[in-house]
Amino acid sequence: MSDQTASNASKSAEKVYVWDVPTRLFHWSLVIAVTTSLISAELGSMTIHMLSGHVVLALVLFRLVWGVIGGRHARFASFIKGPVHVLSYAKRMLAGETPPHLGHNPMGGWSVAALISLLALQAGTGLFANDDILTEGPLVPLISKSTSNFLSFIHDLSSKGLYTLIALHLAAVAFYTVKGHPIIAAMITGETSGLNREAQAKSSGVSVRGSSIAAIVVILIAASIAYAIKTY
Repeated sequence: MSDQTASNASKSAEKVYVWDVPTRLFHWSLVIAVTTSLISAELGSMTIHMLSGHVVLALVLFRLVWGVIGGRHARFASFIKGPVHVLSYAKRMLAGETPPHLGHNPMGGWSVAALISLLALQAGTGLFANDDILTEGPLVPLISKSTSNFLSFIHDLSSKGLYTLIALHLAAVAFYTVKGHPIIAAMITGETSGLNREAQAKSSGVSVRGSSIAAIVVILIAASIAYAIKTY
């Protein structure tokens, strides 16, 4: 084995911290909450559906703030890239490359943004939705029946879009896992490996780990808002 090959192998084996604890807790909490919400809706368990929906709302509110003040790779500025970066990354993928990337890659970043946006739409419209039988969102009294019916339609329609985005997300995870990118493990341990990470890790002066105190404050505020709406 040449010195260069040995060096590359050594770099690949080394670990680098990429996902802060609040981001990882958010991710897996969201997986549980969204799964619960979708299954309960299919089963007609609306009490559970509404409760999990408020959890999703709190988590989305947290993520919107954490995307501004969180750890380096959790910030929207680190993964929401312009069309030039996205097209460049897409061309490399079409050429058979899967370049290592700390955090969300340029294409994955927009997928995350789409998921968060759609979940915000789902949670928001759910607050004003009704099923014309027994269940209605806590803010339905604030609007007319026709408006509530329209938002109920949007809530139902966007759920189909959510299924699509989830399927695409899982397909992407499977693709990158097969290509040797430990993205699932990284979202569990916070660490990943790969070449060229040193240069990427030095691309910003923002801490990778974020502030635990700030995260606690933000999630408490987000949970309080969701609870206040639930009990309105």
